[in-house]
Amino acid sequence: MTEISLNILDVAENSTRAGASLVSISVDADTAADRLTVVIEDNGCGMTQEQVSRVTDPFFTTRTTRKVGLGVPFFKYAAESTGGSFSIKSQPGAGTTVTAVFVLSHIDRMPLGDISGTIHTLVVYHPDTDFRYTYRYNGRSFALDTREFREILGDVPLDTPEVSSYIMDYLTENKLETDGGASL
Repeated sequence: MTEISLNILDVAENSTRAGASLVSISVDADTAADRLTVVIEDNGCGMTQEQVSRVTDPFFTTRTTRKVGLGVPFFKYAAESTGGSFSIKSQPGAGTTVTAVFVLSHIDRMPLGDISGTIHTLVVYHPDTDFRYTYRYNGRSFALDTREFREILGDVPLDTPEVSSYIMDYLTENKLETDGGASL
């Protein structure tokens, strides 16, 4: 994958397949510490310790539609190749937390990419899953929580064209306001 946001999309898709009703995604850029930290947490079915130990193996997948699972191994490699770190914590019945830390200035760090588009895609294409997204840049932040949107909108689905467009604008404008257009 060529962008960190695509890795986030892949892991969050795994969360929805694991039956999560809530997926929390946090992207935190701290230029002073030279770190970009991504945390994806869900309340899905979770994994056993054996599954956690095997999930970074590209030839292990729980999916029946293919024999390899490259998303998590690529995400791990992308973080660690920058001098960062990668961890997965999971408990059956309680969910999973994936944490990837990248060294911002490392020459091999791929760009964050279109994180607003990624979050928008997750929200619109998974109408039965709630998402909580937090974006931080040097201490400034904004958040999107679909549970708040649902409370305001009532029965209006998030994939309604007007609502979908508003969500994309909300993500794009707040990211710009938070990071001033910084290129991550």
